[in-house]
Amino acid sequence: MNPRPRLHVLSRTDLHNLELSPAEAITLVEDGYLAYAAGRSRNPAKLMVPLPDPERDAVTYSMLGYDGSLEQAAFKTSYRQGSTSAEKYYTTITLYDDTTGLPFALMDCQRVGATRTPATTALIARSCARPGARTALMVGTGVQGIRTLPYLLTALPELEKLQLFGTHPDGLRDSVAAVAERFPDREVELIDDVEAAAREADIVVAASGRAAHPKIQLGWLPKGGLLVSVASKGVQEGTLAEADYTVATSAAQVEVTGQRMAGPDGVFRIDAELPDILAGRAPGRRTDDDRVFAFSSGMIITDIPVAHTLAARAIAAGRGQEVALWS
Repeated sequence: MNPRPRLHVLSRTDLHNLELSPAEAITLVEDGYLAYAAGRSRNPAKLMVPLPDPERDAVTYSMLGYDGSLEQAAFKTSYRQGSTSAEKYYTTITLYDDTTGLPFALMDCQRVGATRTPATTALIARSCARPGARTALMVGTGVQGIRTLPYLLTALPELEKLQLFGTHPDGLRDSVAAVAERFPDREVELIDDVEAAAREADIVVAASGRAAHPKIQLGWLPKGGLLVSVASKGVQEGTLAEADYTVATSAAQVEVTGQRMAGPDGVFRIDAELPDILAGRAPGRRTDDDRVFAFSSGMIITDIPVAHTLAARAIAAGRGQEVALWS
């Protein structure tokens, strides 16, 4: 007799204090990229639909994919209304076990995104920053940016100077606390002049929305600088055309979520994709003096391992509900 399909439903509350260490999260995400680079996973480009009422400023996304290492298929959906606050941002992920053909979990995806995004940023920095990088500037204090600095320190422990710009007091507090929790001996400098700080930074991470700062220009960075855009509106349009070397998590997804980054001719020039860099098939930069621009767009192959780990821990702790949705 076939087992009855039952879905574990996990709320944001069920997941809120399940924390992965930065090293664990980075490893999970890297394994997801490597499985994809080896051809064991599938990750079609995401769908994005801006909704028609301009006053609502709403957009919806959908991704589907398959992680060949875990043998889990997944669907992810997101809806956001307005881009200056996370108050009306709702995202879920549903996992299916391909070995049994059964559903596994339906869960809130905020914690998943807030884990895999800084892990991806850390992998980009480890792979694409110039040798000897010492200074990192984080711009943005939203949900997906709060954990970035401790993840960067985990991937690049030789970083000496950490700077942070943000406009949300709670986000600033939580970002500083995230560093203090993992690296109590390290300090974070709060800055108010993004351009001046960027001119001295080896690594700049832009995860701001419609930010209260001038859009970051790649030319502000010194030679050898790395600018990472987390699908950000805080980066100057056309940056792909200005970079000496360009990297994307997925070239196909840049054309969906990063249209503003194309050059004046509308061409998206991507020199390398992160999965190929991690697999050793492409360099993270050509020369130490290259100004590198990396566009980080979420890939469901990195959501799946993080979501699966969090779901397994929540279920083992007796959290959530089982729903016989197909009974």
